[in-house]
Amino acid sequence: MKTYSLKPADIKRDWVVLDATGVPIGRLAAEAAKLLRGKNKPYFAPHLDCGDHVVIINAARAVMTGNNKADEPIYHHTLYPGGIKQVERGTLLERRPELAIHRVVKGMLPHNALGAQQMRKLKVYAGEEGLARHRGQLGESAEAGA
Repeated sequence: MKTYSLKPADIKRDWVVLDATGVPIGRLAAEAAKLLRGKNKPYFAPHLDCGDHVVIINAARAVMTGNNKADEPIYHHTLYPGGIKQVERGTLLERRPELAIHRVVKGMLPHNALGAQQMRKLKVYAGEEGLARHRGQLGESAEAGA
């Protein structure tokens, strides 16, 4: 018997909604990364993008757990001399919840061109506007952390 090799034409993509209300960011990101990679499918192949499209709503209502995680700094550089900037994780979650969740999910995907392709299938919204925006595509709904 020959080994089955998945072809890009055989991949079926769905749209999945994750509600972030009251869910810890890490658990939400782990579930989103699993769906984006396609690890929940029986035909998962690590070298192909076989995951689903993921829409995360109510990102502003996600919670951060841990003792001092809200005070932990996040650094980025402006590419100018002396341009290192920092912001606390809790502050970033309050001001720009979409970016905070986007960063955490990105860290759980491959750090190469395949991971960038999978990240393009992630949509994060601070409120409920994602449901109205993707009304035509959304079929099934999943519960984060379940």
